[in-house]
Amino acid sequence: MGNLSQKIQDVLFYAILDTGYVERKNMYAKCQELIRGKAGIIQLRAKKESPKEMKKIALEILPLFQEKNSPIFVINDNIDLALSIENVGLHIGQDDICPKKARKLLGNNRLLGLSTHSIEQAKNANEFSGILDYFAVGPVYATNTKPGRKAVGLELVSQVKAMKPALPWFAIGGVNFETAPDVVKAGAEKLVVVSALLNLPDSSEKISYFTSLIENEHFRK
Repeated sequence: MGNLSQKIQDVLFYAILDTGYVERKNMYAKCQELIRGKAGIIQLRAKKESPKEMKKIALEILPLFQEKNSPIFVINDNIDLALSIENVGLHIGQDDICPKKARKLLGNNRLLGLSTHSIEQAKNANEFSGILDYFAVGPVYATNTKPGRKAVGLELVSQVKAMKPALPWFAIGGVNFETAPDVVKAGAEKLVVVSALLNLPDSSEKISYFTSLIENEHFRK
């Protein structure tokens, strides 16, 4: 496994700080809320911003990740930005830099994750267990976070669960207060929630809802 895979085995909830849902002026405060709610990983996603502006946001919130027991900070898709900030991880998609090259550039002690959208891609990701630290499966349901991306459905979640992956994996896409119970019952042991959480006045108050769902479903067995 990647060097940090074992470290995140116990991470149940992964948050994404997305400028598509959070106003620029509120990014710092929203990040504070996600940390207060005990998200284990927080990814900065800023698709509509320039690289310069994304870096500015990253540097503004960086001090929040330098406290004891802070979550892991991950940058979406921008390896140049990740490399410019010490200890920051990277999340990549299927059409981005290949995992092997990303790992070579990042070194061994930064978190590296990959999006997958089919059972074949999930299997391929799992074969990179010495390179990746985790992979994400989705979008489980259609979501405005990934417009145009076909939903993969609960069946893929169950198929990945049946694989018994060596790597930690997260279910993502359209996961909210109504759909999360079904996603967890289908086999997800870790969740990513975006808009349902970011659109709340205080995101910190509801993260425990999702972690409790996972704990009640899987850790009582």
